[in-house]
Amino acid sequence: MASGNIAVLNALDTARTQWYHITAIVIAGMGFFTDAYDLFCISTVSKLLGRLYYYNPATNKPGKLPHTINNFVVGVALVGTITGQLVFGWLGDKLGRKKVYGVTLILMVICAICSGLSFGYSAKSVITTLCFFRFWLGFGIGGDYPLSATIMSEYANKKTRGAFIAAVFAMQGVGIIFAGLVSMALSSIFLSNYEGPNFQTNHVLSTEPEADYVWRIVLMLGALPALLTYYWRMKMPETGRYTAIIEGNARQAAIDMGRVLDIEIQEDHDKLSQFKASNNYPLISREFFQRHGLHLIGTMSTWFLLDIAFYSQNLTQKDIFPTMGLTNKDVNVSALREMFETSRAMFVVALLGTFPGYWFTVYFIESMGRFYIQLIGFFMMSVFMLIMGIKYDYLKNEEHKWIFAALYGLTFFFANFGPNSTTFVLPAELFPTRLRSTCHALSAASGKAGAMIGAFVVQSYTLDGDIKKIKHTMIFLAFTNMLGFCCTFLVTETKGRSLEEISGEDGGQNETQMTNKQRVTLPEASWEG
Repeated sequence: MASGNIAVLNALDTARTQWYHITAIVIAGMGFFTDAYDLFCISTVSKLLGRLYYYNPATNKPGKLPHTINNFVVGVALVGTITGQLVFGWLGDKLGRKKVYGVTLILMVICAICSGLSFGYSAKSVITTLCFFRFWLGFGIGGDYPLSATIMSEYANKKTRGAFIAAVFAMQGVGIIFAGLVSMALSSIFLSNYEGPNFQTNHVLSTEPEADYVWRIVLMLGALPALLTYYWRMKMPETGRYTAIIEGNARQAAIDMGRVLDIEIQEDHDKLSQFKASNNYPLISREFFQRHGLHLIGTMSTWFLLDIAFYSQNLTQKDIFPTMGLTNKDVNVSALREMFETSRAMFVVALLGTFPGYWFTVYFIESMGRFYIQLIGFFMMSVFMLIMGIKYDYLKNEEHKWIFAALYGLTFFFANFGPNSTTFVLPAELFPTRLRSTCHALSAASGKAGAMIGAFVVQSYTLDGDIKKIKHTMIFLAFTNMLGFCCTFLVTETKGRSLEEISGEDGGQNETQMTNKQRVTLPEASWEG
């Protein structure tokens, strides 16, 4: 039974690209905007927190967060994200995407605001409060991963589905840019009014008291974009696929989709009940493993390996920049000046390396396909990281710092024009409707487990700026990327086909049995809706 025979699915697959699709990208992308904003900001904020709350006169050095506390401040949101992904991913399949979609946004707004508050004045109370609310902020962000990806995949037509899902994820890039601008602008405004001497001139006054407001404002502003899109998110109807296939209500699916998209849908009650009956198997079953087992292993392993490298790079760049000469040593600047310089360096790398990669994926994903973009991305990341690791002594010298910066930026570019985008897209397409949100959640949680290795293990090797440790770290990350390259062969190409055809829900060929030859000969899909 072909999915094209079911009117509601066929209408969604063949609908032209409309304004509502673009609106949905922005609404669904706000969780990723907040995710990237928070991840970017905490890297600059953590240095400021160290100078404000952990200065020890006996060391003759600026204050610095102890390794364990630094790892906890950065990593606690990742723990929350894993938990949120699994909980909301499961709820998205059980209760419906729409019913739990607003909860994630409310959590993000409340916890982003509360992240800037402190219940007390001591270092312990400030860090405890921050970590508590960052966990729940991560919980909300985590829920957005499976829900946003699933909603966008189920709304989109089959010719532009990959580009639309990638565009939702590309809101991360927009979040990074805004985080850089906000951090730079706020630190610059405070510097113009309250700049203190550098640390060598005056150990105490080099940490401006007003800096305690800056990090709080930066974190609190992360609530604004999520708050602005809450109303529109609540107005989104349940996806037509969930209403029709899982709830078996073709009439309601037709009404919902007809309200937001310019399409006509006939009811197909008999075909839908037959369709639903033939795909009624649970996640933990022999049938699921035979149909989708390799794909789930593939999406989980590639996302896990990718995030070890991707989050290591993101979280450790603040420690690598001084070694590269892109920022001044901490003893030569005040606390706010250090925040400004770190934000500026991260912003430049993001603008020239990270940001374009997302949109290259959006543009090319329907012509090149997910499979090849992921392979190329993993391979190029591995090559650039290996070069940086082997030649680190040479590249860190003053005269070669721009070569290092270019290589560093290129690894970010190929992460985003590569596996960082495709590992998000593929789990939203490979699995059946009744388990799509859960399988995406498992894949994303696996990725965040890799990110935790980056935050708790890899980052500890770079905190002291030890050249030998940074070299070994880069070579290790090159190796994890090559493993990701190999694991990519467990997944298959999905471009240009309906979700039911890919997952085998339409009763067609089992996707797991597709050969590499079939991957290559899939029909070209154009950008035209």
